[in-house]
Amino acid sequence: MTETRPDAQSGGPTDADAAVEALYLAHWDRLVRLSVLLVHDQGMAEEIVQDALVAVHQRWDRLTDPEKALAYLRQAVVNRSRSALRHRGVVTRYLARQQAPETAPGADRPVLGDSRRRMVLDALQQLPRRQREVLALRYYLDLSEAEIAETLGISRGAVKSHASRGAATLRPILEQLGPDLRTDS
Repeated sequence: MTETRPDAQSGGPTDADAAVEALYLAHWDRLVRLSVLLVHDQGMAEEIVQDALVAVHQRWDRLTDPEKALAYLRQAVVNRSRSALRHRGVVTRYLARQQAPETAPGADRPVLGDSRRRMVLDALQQLPRRQREVLALRYYLDLSEAEIAETLGISRGAVKSHASRGAATLRPILEQLGPDLRTDS
């Protein structure tokens, strides 16, 4: 499918405009929440999703199957979240070498709300990156193994392995934090 350019006089939207607008309207909240689970920062997550949507729009004419645009968008959000975490690590290491001023509370504090959610997200942050990504895609977005494998660019077996190891690692962490974190009440 190729992108149709608007007529200079009509000023109408392109196919890419309409498609990306539909993706935005249907999936913005879920994609931002996915990114928040990965980067633990609401503002950064919103920027990541916005940048991913712009990238999809810019590359719309190169998509061989527009039906896979959502999977491409999810993958872009996960990859950009990884990049943001790498950048955050570099900045953190640099600042650790400097005289550190007092830190303000995170921008995601009002978004996360109650302490239970904060504790679960903190526990999730203790997992290795790939396990955290698989668990977020599986249990938050309720994606199938095949969809997760496609989003992360790994095999279905790797998805199963990361999910199993992540859940096994997360279980004792949550039990230490309190019995009310083990059930969804």
